Amino acid sequence: MKMTLNTYEIADALRNDTNAKWSYNGARALAEYLEEYEESTGEEMELDVCAIRGDFYEYESAFEAATDRGWEPEASILDDDDNIRPDDEVMEENEELALKWLQNDSQVIEFDGGLIVSR
Repeated sequence: MKMTLNTYEIADALRNDTNAKWSYNGARALAEYLEEYEESTGEEMELDVCAIRGDFYEYESAFEAATDRGWEPEASILDDDDNIRPDDEVMEENEELALKWLQNDSQVIEFDGGLIVSR
């Protein structure tokens, strides 16, 4: 017996996995990603929330995800004239660099409020 789930049902199943602690937006983005993957490959998937929990992690920022995986910030606090740059400017540059680093190493699913990164 087989049951087909829609995006909302997949997201709810992910959110009901209390060990994963997916945000609503994160669970929805991951559900949409899994549906798109299934459609693009033509392979039907079985929803295994335990396996998904082990394969994907949710973060609030690329900086957080990348540093969790050993990346070290690259943006300099000094500009070309050796003046100290504003903190928000340095953080923004490091966020962009971290995202590029993650995309070279993992599947990254961006959504409003964070991102999900494959293991």
